[in-house]
Amino acid sequence: MDSGVEVNTFVIPKLVVIGVGLIGGSLALALKRAGAVGRVIGVGRSATSLARAVELGVIDESAPLEDALRDASIVVLCAPVAQTFNILHALEPHLQPGTIVTDAGSTKGDVIVAAKTALGDKVVQFVPAHPIAGREVSGVDAALPDLYDGKRVVLCPLQENLPPDVSTVQRMWEVAGAVCHVMPAVQHDAMFAAVSHLPHLLAFALVAQVVNAEDSEAKLAFAGSGFRDTTRIAASSPEMWRDICIGNRTALLREITTYQAVLAHLKTQVEQSNGDALEKFFRRASDARHAWGARQASVQCPPDADET
Repeated sequence: MDSGVEVNTFVIPKLVVIGVGLIGGSLALALKRAGAVGRVIGVGRSATSLARAVELGVIDESAPLEDALRDASIVVLCAPVAQTFNILHALEPHLQPGTIVTDAGSTKGDVIVAAKTALGDKVVQFVPAHPIAGREVSGVDAALPDLYDGKRVVLCPLQENLPPDVSTVQRMWEVAGAVCHVMPAVQHDAMFAAVSHLPHLLAFALVAQVVNAEDSEAKLAFAGSGFRDTTRIAASSPEMWRDICIGNRTALLREITTYQAVLAHLKTQVEQSNGDALEKFFRRASDARHAWGARQASVQCPPDADET
């Protein structure tokens, strides 16, 4: 199948970004920086946001979905994952044989079900992906051309996908600066429930606990770097994290249950004033955190402010 991409120089003649915010906007800027894209067309719900994307040079123009899809080389879905089915359902009648569709969703199992339901036989053209990058702020004004430099992108190819299409999506992300990894969707969702989705949920919960207290103003006035660093990711998009929690609920519920057991163990040690047990627990966790930080630094792939 002809993807419309020149293999040697990797130029995407026409890229369509559905949802031109931080993630989609940064991808467009990265590909423009690399000279790897011809025209970038934006599709979205907000005319104001799309006009701003044009003003910033993130996209070249905006267009209705049907017009944008005409002769498109690659279409990237960067909308909240809960919108995947509706977008793909609207896209399917206008999807031409030579167009590759991919996404940037933080969950993969629910996205794949939505894609197979909405696209039918055309799901062969859909290559699931997840860039592990982000910031605490969202929207097209937050887009950066170097957001993906050194960051990881996970590809979860379908059995139906053609290898050249998977390679094209991988190459697109590599040209944008990322390092690609391939894994099954089930493994992806289980892993990110533990290291991304649960931490975000806990950050939101900790902020809620403090602000709901009767003396919340006093607590916040004296909150220092510990509270700031622990809750930084609670400034992330509520809409996005609502969808992620629901979309990956099975894996996330397993992680919540495990975390509750760990917290119950710590509560018992505090109740019993068991300092030795607490110190042993903290030391093991501290050593593991130091080792992980050293590995991150050695591969020059630091954690993002708001990994998804």
